[in-house]
Amino acid sequence: MLRLVLSLALLDPTGASELSLRSVPEQRVLTPGGDRLGYAPVAAPHTSDHRLSGVLLSRDPVTGGTVLCGGSVIRSKSRSLVLTAAHCLHDKGRTLKRVTFLPGYEEGRPPFGAWRAVRTWVPDRWRSEPYSPELLPYDVGLVGVARGRRPLEDVTGRGLRTLRTRRGTSLGGLELLGYPAGRHYPGTELYHCVGDAVEAISREPGLLVTRNCHAPAGASGGPALYGDLVAGVVSSSSPLHDQSGFTVLARLGGGTFNQMLTRSDRWMRRHRPA
Repeated sequence: MLRLVLSLALLDPTGASELSLRSVPEQRVLTPGGDRLGYAPVAAPHTSDHRLSGVLLSRDPVTGGTVLCGGSVIRSKSRSLVLTAAHCLHDKGRTLKRVTFLPGYEEGRPPFGAWRAVRTWVPDRWRSEPYSPELLPYDVGLVGVARGRRPLEDVTGRGLRTLRTRRGTSLGGLELLGYPAGRHYPGTELYHCVGDAVEAISREPGLLVTRNCHAPAGASGGPALYGDLVAGVVSSSSPLHDQSGFTVLARLGGGTFNQMLTRSDRWMRRHRPA
């Protein structure tokens, strides 16, 4: 998993990041100007789809560290929901605190302000079962946010529509978005990676995997766009020293995500500030 705890102790000085830059073979990098992880900065000014992505910050209640992930505004009736990875909200058996979303974050500035979470949702299995690779298809979370009386989408524009793919689906030309941090990445700029994804696990709700992108730390929770639709969430990647690196995407499909979206949207409509 790719969340990043903002601690100097985790900015590895041993050269692991140097190894990671050799992890995607050159012929597999599809992103124009992409580095050897397949990533390149998104040129400013950002388009409407790119401006719907942002930084998700939270606090680990045990270590006290600040956790950085990505997130994106998704279209909902409540107009107040953010899509991210489940492990950016509930990790190692504990719920992360003080979750805040900064949409459109660019060069250290949140043009749409900071939006506090009033509630978060992850699949029941993710919360109740000890972590194992079998849980990765459930690594999807939702955040209900509020700031004053205006809902999120009134400020950012309409959220991303979700693409709910079926088992066996392959998607070419996905665009992964995130805010990687650490050596070679500032953590304050939006990066993207273009990749073709195939199904990795067909068991409900399923997984997609791309070998054109090797997501670095801090990229968790960012959206995988298919045109103007969001098809999945960046969940995890192979170890940094893997020289044929890959990225795993939690797919938006099956009853688990649909039920969580319906439940969270209904709750936010009932509890949105009047």
